[in-house]
Amino acid sequence: MQRLALRCALALSLGLTAVGTLAAPSASAATGTITGLAGKCLDVAGASAADGTAVQLYDCNGTAAQQWTVGSDGTIRALGKCLDITGGSTANGAQLQLWTCGGGAHQKWTVSAARDIVNPAADKCLDATGNSSANGTRIQIWTCTGAANQKWNAPAADGGTTPPGSAPMAVAPYLYNGWGNPPSPTTVMNATGVKWFTLAFVLSNGYCNPQWDGGRALTGGVDQQTITTVRANGGDVVPSFGGYSGNKLESSCSSAGELAAAYQKVISTYSLKAIDIDLEAAAYSSATVQQRTVDALKTVKANNPGIKVYVTIGTGQSGPDTGLINRAASSGLTADAWTIMPFDFGGAGQNMGTLTQRAAEGLKTALKNAYGYSDDAAYRHMGISSMNGITDDNETVTTADFQTILGYAQAHHLARLTFWSANRDRPCPGAYPNDDTCSGVSQSNWQFTSIFARYTG
Repeated sequence: MQRLALRCALALSLGLTAVGTLAAPSASAATGTITGLAGKCLDVAGASAADGTAVQLYDCNGTAAQQWTVGSDGTIRALGKCLDITGGSTANGAQLQLWTCGGGAHQKWTVSAARDIVNPAADKCLDATGNSSANGTRIQIWTCTGAANQKWNAPAADGGTTPPGSAPMAVAPYLYNGWGNPPSPTTVMNATGVKWFTLAFVLSNGYCNPQWDGGRALTGGVDQQTITTVRANGGDVVPSFGGYSGNKLESSCSSAGELAAAYQKVISTYSLKAIDIDLEAAAYSSATVQQRTVDALKTVKANNPGIKVYVTIGTGQSGPDTGLINRAASSGLTADAWTIMPFDFGGAGQNMGTLTQRAAEGLKTALKNAYGYSDDAAYRHMGISSMNGITDDNETVTTADFQTILGYAQAHHLARLTFWSANRDRPCPGAYPNDDTCSGVSQSNWQFTSIFARYTG
């Protein structure tokens, strides 16, 4: 496939215990205001603690009606009651209210690194109705879009606001500086909460010498500047070796030792915590190149304790070819994630969310057979690298498909969740140009990234 290359008064808010008594949220809860659109506060109408009281947007005023306790039990509480979805609905437009805490799924919330407040049961976001910041605007649930009326600053247990996801390294969309109009990583990070990027691609300059795209030096250029910028904003990068086009180090280097030294040069230059080996071109079909790559990665793992090694491979609808996985297992290489690229399956009209899950289940089986993993261990050594929007085979991967993939990853605790690419994560200004600068589908800027940024591992 052609790739160029996600809290006043602290009241004892109540919840049912197993023996029918009522208990306060845990000591790890945090209390303060929750602010949203136009800096206004999440507010209990009239400061009433009666069941069914509306939850709205209102000017911040420091009253108890705007003091919310975000608990480790998933509840968000004010005035001794819980933030609740009316009627337990999961439908778009279902309004928020205050209600006696009962432990139900309609009273459970997660605060993501992307600053979304999500009800996992509905898989929908806290939303200011109609994108209005007027006092009295009702709060509802709605499909997560990444828009400003769904962004909230909530108190965190460590005294900060909006805790990051528990797996920031796992979510790392591809970012490509090679040509076109790459987005500013700062813009994407500020809009979505994502902290990591997979920076593509490190190739050979024709010899066993790593350069960006085979022609840009490791230091002094746009790629190093990108890494500096991402790190200055609290994030980091996973350089990706390989991809579809260009000369591959894995072929240009004559031995596993030389290849390991090439990998090490990049690791040492940037003091890396993770690398991605993207094996998707014909060059990698050679058994010699496969074994050279496996042996080099074993050396990298041995010489860099704690480094994450991700291996990205293509897949069919039922899972990937198992040859490389079996070779790695028999050679003693344990990748931190075997990541499949579940697209280019053969044309339009297919449900890509469903096909992604099917292919991932095939990967799980392959890892169980090769490494002797349990189901849980296999899932935790897996990753998904999707493609947002229109693919090379004219398939369409929608934001709904990304919601499906996110749900699958959350359910199984996958090690890696990424996609090609942040460059494409914006609507096209006109017809889809098929040039990796936009997705070709209806979306808001960075919507695909915002969905995956909700991943908590």
